[in-house]
Amino acid sequence: MESFLSLWSFPQGTYLIPAIIVLSAILFFVAANSLFKVVIRVIRTTIKETGVCYELMVWPFRLLVSIIVLTLLLHYVPVIPEVKEFLKHTLLISAIIGIVWFMMRLFLLFEQFILQHYSPKVRENEAARKIATHVSLVRKILNMILVIIAVSGVLMTFDTVRQVGLSILASAGIAGVILGFAAQKSLTTLIAGIQIAITQPISIDDVVVVENETGRIEEITLTYVVVQLWDKRRLIVPITWFIDRPFQNWTRISAELLGTVFLYMDYTIQPDTLRHELERIVSSTPLWDRKVVKMHVTNTSEKSVEMRALVSAANSSELWELRCLVREQLIEFIRNNYPGWMPKVTMEMEQIRVADKV
Repeated sequence: MESFLSLWSFPQGTYLIPAIIVLSAILFFVAANSLFKVVIRVIRTTIKETGVCYELMVWPFRLLVSIIVLTLLLHYVPVIPEVKEFLKHTLLISAIIGIVWFMMRLFLLFEQFILQHYSPKVRENEAARKIATHVSLVRKILNMILVIIAVSGVLMTFDTVRQVGLSILASAGIAGVILGFAAQKSLTTLIAGIQIAITQPISIDDVVVVENETGRIEEITLTYVVVQLWDKRRLIVPITWFIDRPFQNWTRISAELLGTVFLYMDYTIQPDTLRHELERIVSSTPLWDRKVVKMHVTNTSEKSVEMRALVSAANSSELWELRCLVREQLIEFIRNNYPGWMPKVTMEMEQIRVADKV
């Protein structure tokens, strides 16, 4: 009987508590996971217009729950001290990585939530573009800080690295100078990214001209900017470019733009007739924002008269279409109604006739 009781008490003391912990951990994991799904469902029901992907938080949440469960279980698992220390160290590193992963996904979720309310797709909305740029850059800066903290935390869990860190701190002046020279380019790029975030010479969806290429700002990172060109190509520009060199920003204050169409006519042209036709053309199209339409004689030469049509539109794409439309229809109007207005060489012909008579 005593031997039987000893056999019963051994597994009870050795395996019963871990078994109970494992069972409780499984129940806790299932309950926490179910609660997480219920919270997501409630949020989506409450905020119906948002398209935020809350599932981004599922796996970081599961990892943290698993680490908590395994940490509790480790105290009751009968293993040798060396193995237990190794497992504790592994769980500590996993916890650091899990927390950083969870925070990065949380920042991404927050960014998506903000952008749902201040959509950068509204190209004429300057406030929306600025907020989108601020939120995107702040998230990337915070992610970089979190990664640095995570890497530092993981390394400091090792005794050897901790001793090296203390030695470096003892000679911080020399180390700072060395690191400053080594990371000068990286620090310059990082500071430029922070400066872009604060001063915002460019924003998401701004129309810019860089290297004689016109495009929209598609993405701003801490090291480079992606410019989507009109033909869907992507121009990758170092972020320091927008600090060190001049560039054109067509939507810095407003997306509204003025555009010109140049025509070269004969001296027999009647500007008022062409001006009335320009007004008729722009009035018949929704591309014109009904603000500016003008026609001027801007230059003359011995062969032709330069006419400049000035029109306005709500944004650069509509302005391009409007300029093409005005150019085509003015040429057609002149060709069909006043072909004599086309530029022609007259002075040379008169000189030739005078020479023939002599």
